[in-house]
Amino acid sequence: MANKPEKFIDENGLRLDGRAVDEIRPMTIEIGVLSRADGSCYLEWGKNKILAAVYGPRELHPRRMQKPDEAIVRYRYNMAAFSVEDRARPGPNRRSIEISKVSRDAFAPIIMTKYYPSAVIDVFAEVLQADAGTRTAAINAASIALADAGIPMKGLISACAVGKVNGQLVLDLNKDEDNFGDADLPIAMTQDGEISLLQMDGNLTKEEFKRALEMAKEGCQQILEIQKEALKKKFASREEVVESLVEVDEEKLDDIPDEIEIIEEDIEACDFEDEEGIEVIVVKTDASEPAEVTSDDEFTEFTDDEDSEKADSEDSEAEKVGEKYEQ
Repeated sequence: MANKPEKFIDENGLRLDGRAVDEIRPMTIEIGVLSRADGSCYLEWGKNKILAAVYGPRELHPRRMQKPDEAIVRYRYNMAAFSVEDRARPGPNRRSIEISKVSRDAFAPIIMTKYYPSAVIDVFAEVLQADAGTRTAAINAASIALADAGIPMKGLISACAVGKVNGQLVLDLNKDEDNFGDADLPIAMTQDGEISLLQMDGNLTKEEFKRALEMAKEGCQQILEIQKEALKKKFASREEVVESLVEVDEEKLDDIPDEIEIIEEDIEACDFEDEEGIEVIVVKTDASEPAEVTSDDEFTEFTDDEDSEKADSEDSEAEKVGEKYEQ
């Protein structure tokens, strides 16, 4: 662990990384990074690097764990062994189990599980690189992954932490502030301002706690805007592609012929009447190129009389078959 800095905030009111006390770290979001997941998100927040994936809704096994009236949400938070300076022991531990539980509960107010009875929705949050605030970063990434998977939700969840260093409240703690600070208050909120996760480590006065809640709310609003912009960027691009496919140049409408030939598989059929009013059926088995009816094409003509004679012969054959079956 690095040595404790002499001071966390300089005479200009700036922190060790140059941020103001109410400023969050830079955040970038990339959606749909995993092709096999139903929804995924890669999030960088400061030096944090989080990968979130959502699978489901899908059938839950064993069946005894199913709920007949709603889906079960399972959330797994894990820190990779290489995510910290001192190699972390792989596998679940008390900390990861606790964060998994509280993070799952943070999504309870927004996920509409009633639409998927007897199913399960699995959320995986993997910390690839840790730099303080990994639980809140994982919640932000998981919220985007759920939206990418198309899970019905009442809104997004945004999470941020407020801490206390040198007797002053700061928003979105970095590593040194988290390790050597006086308090840490991670909070998750819905976009309506409802708190779905609140934990605290350290001591805050009543006034500091109220101010910390206000700062956390402001930070969550900033993160919510970043989340919305990331989703708009992805899905708006899809809409633009669709719109470009359906756009038609009005000046070229006159160039479209009145009759459009439709080719189905390897057989092409066209029905029309000739000048004498005789119905003609043209069948062409080679549909690799659009067929053109010319004088050299082979076709079969059936007049009305020939059609009636053919129909009578078919009816008589059917009657013979019916009589034989009855006997």
